Amino acid sequence: MSSETISTRTLEERTRERTIVRTSIIGIIANVFLATFKAIVGLLSHSIAITLDSVNNMSDVASSLITIIGTKLAKKQPDRKHPWGHGRAEYLSSMIIAVIILYAGITSFVESVKKIIRPETPDYSAAAIVIVSVAIIVKVILGTYVQKTGRRVNSDSLVNSGTDALMDSIISASTLAAAIIFIIWHISLEAWLGAVISVIIVKSGIEMLTRTISHLIGQRVSVETARKVRECIMTFPQVRGVYDLIFHDYGPDKFNCSGHIEVPDTLTAREIDQLQRQIAIELYVRHGIILTALSVYTYSELDGREKAVRGQIYDIAMSVEHVLEAHGFYLDEEQKRIQFDIIVSFDAPDRNAVYKEAVRRVREAYPEYELYCTLDTDFSLSEQEE
Repeated sequence: MSSETISTRTLEERTRERTIVRTSIIGIIANVFLATFKAIVGLLSHSIAITLDSVNNMSDVASSLITIIGTKLAKKQPDRKHPWGHGRAEYLSSMIIAVIILYAGITSFVESVKKIIRPETPDYSAAAIVIVSVAIIVKVILGTYVQKTGRRVNSDSLVNSGTDALMDSIISASTLAAAIIFIIWHISLEAWLGAVISVIIVKSGIEMLTRTISHLIGQRVSVETARKVRECIMTFPQVRGVYDLIFHDYGPDKFNCSGHIEVPDTLTAREIDQLQRQIAIELYVRHGIILTALSVYTYSELDGREKAVRGQIYDIAMSVEHVLEAHGFYLDEEQKRIQFDIIVSFDAPDRNAVYKEAVRRVREAYPEYELYCTLDTDFSLSEQEE
């Protein structure tokens, strides 16, 4: 792998880091400004909604700070204890932000319920109305910007912060609506609106937390990522098929990958070695994915019987419901042995039963052969399951 390629990737990673930090700083400045004015207005007008909105802005400041810290930690170089780097620190920061949002929602709900039980007459001033209106505009712009940037640079922390800001704009809008209703009809609804919005915030926090925990546990990669890797490897003319892709997630845009390729049995060990090296370079250059291992299945381009048997066995296996794929075929006429792998969908009520049925049908068709069939897991979400 050339030093130019490594430098390009390093530059992209630094640009991503600077973008996240810059966006977070913009969020901090905007939220400190809003929190200060909302706190003053909320205390002077005795408005629980505006005061809680101010507190929520300060939680957004904390979220932005955590995003910056998480991004800096994630950029630490690999060490003896963490040879694949510290990229997952970003997932931890995303989880902390989700917990903050969840806590803010629960706190807001409790305070709103208190005001429902013991109502307090708000005193809305023209200044309060203006500030809340400005807050709505600022939060919509800020939330859209942060969320859009987060998606562009694949940062869950920024996406969560942007979503939180947009939720804040809804809170502010409900506060403005409550103020207008109170001024016109003298009906105080802000505590009730606060309770409703709090439930929405709690729901959003739970969804964010669930999504981040799923990353830490080890969820499947997206169909798009798996397809891009397959397509990249299949650009090499010697490769006839790509199977058993396994991805390891070490942080946003930090994937390691292994798999199997099917190549002609006429390739020499030297040619296979060169092919694997070229595939590894191409994957890293195109997608920044590190290829850790690439095993080989072979097929014969000359043996007509092997080709016919392979096609028949694949057809038999694929005729069983929930079998997604058959691959890795090997025929040994001298030992009377057949080997192949099948992938069974996770949607199958009993994956082992599906596997046994496929083996039974193949064995019935080829009773004179010793059969070795492996039940594979599709880690990368094959196109058949989209």
